[in-house]
Formats: sequence, structure tokens, C-alpha cells
Amino acid sequence: MGSLFRSEDMCLAQLFLQAGSAYDCISELGETGLVEFRDLNPSVNCFQRKFVNEIKRCEEMERILGFLLREIKKADLPLPDRDVNPVAPLPKHIMATMEQLQRLEAELSEVTRNKEKLQKNLRELTEYTHMLHVTKNFAQRGSEDPPQAQYEEFPFLERDAALDYTGMQRMGAKLGFISGLIQRPKIEAFERMMWRVCKGYTILSYSEIDEYLEDPDTGEPTKSVVFLISYWGELIGQKVKKICDCYHCHLYPYPSSREERTDVVEGLGTRIQDLNTVLLRTDDYLRQVLKKASESVYTWYIQVKKMKAIYYVLNLCSLDVTNKCLISEVWCPVGDLGAVRQALEEGSRKSGATLPSFVNRIPSNDTPPTLIKTNKFTSGFQNIVDAYGVGTYREVNPAPFTIITFPFLFAVMFGDLGHGLIMAVFASWMVLYENNRKLKNTRNEIWNTFFEGRYIILLMGLFSIYTGLIYNDCFSKSLNLFGSGWSVKAMFEAGVWKGSDIAANRFLILDPNITGVFKGPYPLGIDPIWNLANNRLTFLNSYKMKMSVILGIVHMSFGVVLSVYNHLHFRKKSNLYLVFLPELLFMWCLFGYLVFMVVYKWLAFSASESKTAPSILIHFINMFLMQSSGNQLLYPGQVGVQGFLLVIALLSVPVLLLGKPLYLYWLHNGSQRLGMYRGYERVRRGSEEELSLMHAQDMEEGSGHSDPSTSREHQKEQINFGDEFLHQGIHTIEYCLGCVSNTASYLRLWALSLAHAQLSEVLWRMVMHLGLRVDTSLGVLFLVPVFGLFAVLTVSILLVMEGLSAFLHALRLHWVEFQNKFYSGNGIKFSPFSFALLASSFDHDGFP
Repeated sequence: MGSLFRSEDMCLAQLFLQAGSAYDCISELGETGLVEFRDLNPSVNCFQRKFVNEIKRCEEMERILGFLLREIKKADLPLPDRDVNPVAPLPKHIMATMEQLQRLEAELSEVTRNKEKLQKNLRELTEYTHMLHVTKNFAQRGSEDPPQAQYEEFPFLERDAALDYTGMQRMGAKLGFISGLIQRPKIEAFERMMWRVCKGYTILSYSEIDEYLEDPDTGEPTKSVVFLISYWGELIGQKVKKICDCYHCHLYPYPSSREERTDVVEGLGTRIQDLNTVLLRTDDYLRQVLKKASESVYTWYIQVKKMKAIYYVLNLCSLDVTNKCLISEVWCPVGDLGAVRQALEEGSRKSGATLPSFVNRIPSNDTPPTLIKTNKFTSGFQNIVDAYGVGTYREVNPAPFTIITFPFLFAVMFGDLGHGLIMAVFASWMVLYENNRKLKNTRNEIWNTFFEGRYIILLMGLFSIYTGLIYNDCFSKSLNLFGSGWSVKAMFEAGVWKGSDIAANRFLILDPNITGVFKGPYPLGIDPIWNLANNRLTFLNSYKMKMSVILGIVHMSFGVVLSVYNHLHFRKKSNLYLVFLPELLFMWCLFGYLVFMVVYKWLAFSASESKTAPSILIHFINMFLMQSSGNQLLYPGQVGVQGFLLVIALLSVPVLLLGKPLYLYWLHNGSQRLGMYRGYERVRRGSEEELSLMHAQDMEEGSGHSDPSTSREHQKEQINFGDEFLHQGIHTIEYCLGCVSNTASYLRLWALSLAHAQLSEVLWRMVMHLGLRVDTSLGVLFLVPVFGLFAVLTVSILLVMEGLSAFLHALRLHWVEFQNKFYSGNGIKFSPFSFALLASSFDHDGFP
């Protein structure tokens, strides 16, 4: 709880790495993931650093691995188990690994190219075969038609009947044929273009192929059309070929005789059979090579990533004057310095260095990064806090309190026993199978969001079950578990109700003042009789609205109290009296008093006095107007108490506005005695880093631990009192107005709870109630689709949409109303050098 309550204590350390063992030491530090390296060469271009050639070599290996993974994915081969975690290879083994990858790439590239050529030849031969079969039908139809029908498309033959085929030959025209394939969508435009350009000197015949052929560009199966063009003359033939090229037609030679056609078809069948045999053997060989590569590709990928990360870190280091030692600066948790030393010793031992590498802690005035250690349960709640802003170094972390308050406020808005049970069961299933690789390693971002927040969903479901029991609401219906505390029988025994009253009135009022009508409160939650009451909504509105105000003020007050831990930790005790106390008095003298009036009215007035009970709203308004109305008072001396509390609240505003700036002004312009008193003699000399941190914190407060003769002048230069007044004025206005607006903001708990209950009731009445009303023999069969529709609407609307709405509103209440009371969120997140994230990057890169 201590490490989660506040970020880890960090220190700046200097690593002295021997040149021969630097690679192994960085590798050991990457395995531990305990340090964050700083760049000691910010002015040096990344292409001018010492290990840039090694990084380029790693990038080349990454490119080859990417090619291998794409080929493995294309071949639909499984990858091996990813539980292995290979260590980074030694530098002397890098060239051997790269040569192995290059040989494998060259072999795969050659086999792939040959396969593509064979497939292209097979595709062309297949198209040629289809073309010959289809054009054979054209020739058969042409021989059956009369001779004059062959030239009916030439317009000049109709005008000059004496001009026939022998006349065309005497003109020197030569009949030629062009055949091929074209895609089905292009045939109509192709036909129109052929007619317009050739002006009728062509005869176009075409027919669609029944089978689907593979498109050479996209690889998808498409419909193709075989065409045969008869043309007159060489010039027309050149135009026809140009049009075919424009439409990307696949042209094949047309046999001049039937015997030639038969020989070509037989030869094509033999070649296609041979090509299929060669392709089958090529596929087998390619799969063998890829299968062998797939056994080591994950290991190679992790090793190359580790090598690249190590050389990237080495580029952040600086060389000493002898060029025999690398110096680096790292941020490290103080408690893990021993593990860092052990990692350096292990790296030196593996490399066989004569001189060991070591770590030295150095002081620094820079703000350390924020590190909060989490586990699989707390990480989701910490991500909610970090989404608002990474915590400032060593300030109070809201995450441990968010573990309880966030699902609870969600459940207040989502309170339903049935809906909470469904949510809890779904989250429990994800928790039970959290180690399932198929659930963890998916590319669906929506599913990954749900899976990462499975513990949040689990707690939200459990708290919703609890609030559902308090509201006595289960799919908009009440559960009578303990028996109602209200009795109708007593109304008849007392003679208030008669049989005629029941027949004449739709609604009758139960009077709790009559003995026996109200036996006592329901043991858990709201009495189920309210589900039948006509004024149920009025009662629940009053109950939930007051509950929301009480929860909101308690939640905000808790945030103000947490600021005490920040003031004490950063030794700003003056803020306890000048900031915390005025804030708490202002809130509790006004809005805390409102909570008091609500609770007091619940306890002080019985059912018989309820009609004469005063209005809390009227009394709260009169408190600000400083006047007393003629209404009944809640308690004796109420006017005096309200006036006293109002005065205290008003006096806390100038204290909050002027207290801190005036204190800083007095502190920086006071006597030298104060500076002497706050000197180094008061500070525990734990370490140089602690002294520098204390010095920076006291400078922020207004007192630096420096030489008394120069401290006052230095501090006057550091602090601008105009800025202090401005900042404190903004804080005062924001806090005072925020107390009003934030209290009203918590009314969303009431509004969303009411909306969820009403939507659930409407869904029950509009869907499920209709199915249950059918009392015929077919009612059971009708109830099945009705229940299915009810289940789908419940999950999609009430669980997903309403759940997301309640989640966002609970998020806003924590970020704006709760965390801004004590949490600044201006820190820098600790980003350690760790190899643990390399396995997840394997999936993030888009590989299977």
C-alpha cells in the first residue's frame, strides 16, 4: 500500500561501463527493467553517433525478418511457442546471424520468383486453352452460316453488291485474325471502341468463359471473355492491336487450320500437366524452408530487437577522455540500486572484463520521473488516474482510493442486481481465462480495452449487485426477500378502509400513523411495496437526490483531507493553516451543514410530524440571506448556528486568498534570525540527493537552505509576489465556486440512476411484459423470441450503452470533483529500459 499510495523514491545515478563489458551490462539492465537512461549527447545527430552502423545492421535484419514473417503468414504456417525469452546475442555472433538471414532471404526470394513465373506461365497456358476451345465454336458457327452473312457488318458491301470476297483480294486487302481474353466489365466499351476506330472493317465475336480465372494483378478470381477479331488489311490490324493494348487484353496466336489447333491443344495439355507437377514440388520445397525458418523466427526477432535496443542505449552514453569507459546517467528507484549493482557485476562477469563496471549515486536538482509499481489488479485503476495526468513526483496517488470509490460511484448510477450480475459473470470469465493467449493477443482494440479493464468491470459488477440490493431493483422488479414492513390488513381493522373503497378508488393511501400499518424498515434496501406505489418515483427522487449530495460532499471532503499528506510530505506546514483549514471550513460550514440538516431531519421527525416538517431548501437559502422565515425551525438556536457558520465560511475566503502570499512575503522579508533557524542545522543529512530535493522544495515554499548572508537576496530573485497573488487568487475563486458547482455535479448520480431504472422498466413493459401476457398454448413458443429480443436489448442498451455512460460520468467525478482537491498530475512518467515489452511489439507490428 505504501508504494501505491505514493510514487517510488527515485535517485539519479551514474554508470561507469568498461568498453568491453558495456554491451553485456546494458543487456542485463534491460532484462531487469529498473533504470531509465538519459541522453548525454543531445547535440549530436543520430547519424553521427558511435554505434550507428550496428543499428543499421539491426534494421537490415529486421527488414529480412519482416519478409520472412510475411511469407510465413502467406503460407499459413503456425509460429512456435512464444514463451521463450532468448538473451541478446554477443556482438561477435551478429555477423553470423545476419549471414544466415541473408542466405535464407536469397533462397526464399529465388524460389518465390520462380514460383511466380511458373504461375504466370500456367495462367497464360490456361487462358490459351480456354481461348482455343471457345474460338473453335466460333469457327463451327461460321462454317454453318451462308457466305454472305460473314460480311453483313461491312456497310459498303450493301451499297456495292458486286464487291465480294474476291474483290477485296483484288484490292490487296488481307484477312487477318486476332484472338485473346478481356475482363468481363470491359467488353462493352471495347466493342464500341473497335467499331468507331475501325469503321466496320472488323468482325468481333466473343463469348464468356464459364470458369473463374485468376486476375494477374489482384490475384482474385474474375470472369473473362474470349474474343476473336477478323480484320481486313495491315493498317486495320495495327489499330486493333493498339486498342487491345489499351484495354489490357491478353492476346494469343490464332491457329490457321483445324489440324494446327488440335496439335496446339494437345501440346498445351501436356505443358499444363508438367507445370502443375513442378508447382506442386516448388510449393512443398517452399513450405519446408518456411517451416524450418518459422521455428527460429521468433527467437531471431527478439534477439534483433534486443540488440537494436542495446546499441540505441549505448548511443546515449558518453565516452571518457581515454575512450575506454562509457559513462551514462540513469534514473533508478532507490530501493533497486542493489539490483542494478548486481546486474552490472553479472554483465562484467559474462564479458570477462578485468575491471568491473559500477554505479555511483549523484545529487541532482532535476525533478525525478514518477514510478508507481502496479500489478495486474491495480494497473487498470492506475491507468484511469494517469489518463488525467501522471502524478507529480512523490505526491499522493489517488489510485488506491479509486479502487473503491470508482466502482462504487459507477454502481450508484448503474444499480441493478440483474445487470450487475451479468457484468460480474462476464468479468469473472475474463479473469479466469486471463492467461489465454487468444484472448490476450487479439487485434480488436475494443476487445483489448475490455480485457485490460477486466478487474475494473468485475468490481463494477459486484458493486452494482450491492447497490441493486439497496435499491431493491432486479431488471426493474423488486425482490421480496424478507417480507414487506407495510401491512394492508391494519387499515381494514382500524376501519379506515372498507370494501366499497377498494371498488371505488384506484389508489389508496397507507397511513403509517395507524398502529400495525408500518411494522418497521425493510432489513436490506428499499421496501418492495414501493414497486407498487403510485408515488414511487417521487420517493426515489427525494431519496437518491439527497444521497447524491451526501456522497458528493463526503467524496470532495476526503480529497481535501488527502491534501494534508502532500503538505506534510513536502514540509509545507504553513499550508495546513493557510490553505487546508480554510478550504475545509468553507466546505463544511456551508455544504457540510446541508448534510447535517438532511440527516437531522431524517432522525428528528417521525411519520406523524412529516406533514409539518420544515423545508431544508428554504432554510439553506435563508442561511445565505441571513434572515429567518416564519417556518418551523429544525432545532432550537438554528438561526444563531447558521449565522455563525456563515461568518466562519466568509472569513475563510480572505484567509485562503491572502494568507499564503502574505506569509511568503513576510518570510522573505523577515529577520535573518528566521533564515538562521531554517538553515542546514535543522535538516537530517541523509544524502546529497535528499538535501538537494529539500532545497528545491523549500525554495518553492520560500526558504532555501543556503548561506544566510546570500539566501535572502537569492530568494527575492526567485519569487515573484505578483504571480503568487495571482495564482492564489485563481485558486481561491476556483475552489469557492467549485464547491457549489461540484456539489451540483454529483447530482448526476441521482439523474443517471433514475434514467437507468426508467429505461429498464420501459424495456420490461414494452418487450418482456408482452410475452408474459400471452396465456394461450403458443405462449411458450412466443416467449422464446421475446426473451431473445429482451436479452439483446438489455445487453446492447442497458449494459453497453448505459454502462459506458455511467463509466464516463464516474470518470469525470474522479478527475474534476475529487482529484483536483489534492492531485496536480504534472509529473513525468518513468520509462525504464526493459526488454519485457518486446514480445508485445511482435504482435503490434502486425505479425500473427
